[in-house]
Parts: sequence; structure tokens; C-alpha cells
Amino acid sequence: MYLLTHEDPSSSDAVMLQNALSNVLRRLTGSSGRASFDPSEIAGAHACFVVARGERGEPVGCGALRLLEPGIAEIKRMYAVPGHRGVGRSVLVHLEDQARRMGYEEVWLETREVNRRAVEFYQRHGYVRIANYGRYAGRNEAACFGKCLYRG
Repeated sequence: MYLLTHEDPSSSDAVMLQNALSNVLRRLTGSSGRASFDPSEIAGAHACFVVARGERGEPVGCGALRLLEPGIAEIKRMYAVPGHRGVGRSVLVHLEDQARRMGYEEVWLETREVNRRAVEFYQRHGYVRIANYGRYAGRNEAACFGKCLYRG
């Protein structure tokens, strides 16, 4: 079980996790992913940044949620420290719950085609491919996914 806390994305633990994510992404894709995340977009009532903590309070994962467009939130900066089973799922479920509480109807996200672990992770958790949106439109290396938060 992991404790998830809402934190400032510029806190030391949040920065450490984001740096680790950027290093992994740089090795995997050639890009750190930093250009598509602006911490100022996480301020306010319709956004959050969460840190997952292990049994001793150590930071083991993170993720962010921000307004993309009315009714749609975007998940950003998802990361789990290797060796901590279930962190990614815990962060994802928490962000989806937060999105529901904030009134969002859907969540969207982008990862890279080459990041097969991430692609498979999101598909296992109910995300389906959608057309590449926003800054990812027309970019073949991008894989965009969406999930409806309310099933009727």
C-alpha cells in the first residue's frame, strides 16, 4: 500500500522523481519529456501533482493531472521507481479519482510508441487509442490514449 500525497511539483521529492523520469525517457525516446510539462499548469482547483510514498515515507512514484479542455483532464509525468510493484496503478487510480471529483468526464494522455511498457500499462487499465491531439497531432512517435470516467 502506498500513501499518495498532493505536493508542489517543485518540491525536492517531486523534482527528484521527475528527474528520474526524464532520464528514463531520454534513454528510451531521445527526449526528456520536459517540454510538454509546465508546472504552472498544475496550480489551481482543477489540477494536482501527487507523490506516492513507500512504507518508510520514501518517494516511489508520481503523476500529475491538469485541465486539457472543458471536461477533459490530461495525465502527465507518470513515473514509478523500479522495484515498487503497484505504484503506477496506485498513482493512476488516484489521479482518475481526483479527475472525477474535479468534474472531468474523460482523461487523456500521451506516451511514445517505443515505450511499450507504458502503452501496455495504459491499455490494461482501460485506456483506448485516440487520435493524437494538441502538440502530438501529426507526430507518428506519439501514442495518445483516453478513458471515459463515467460508464453509463
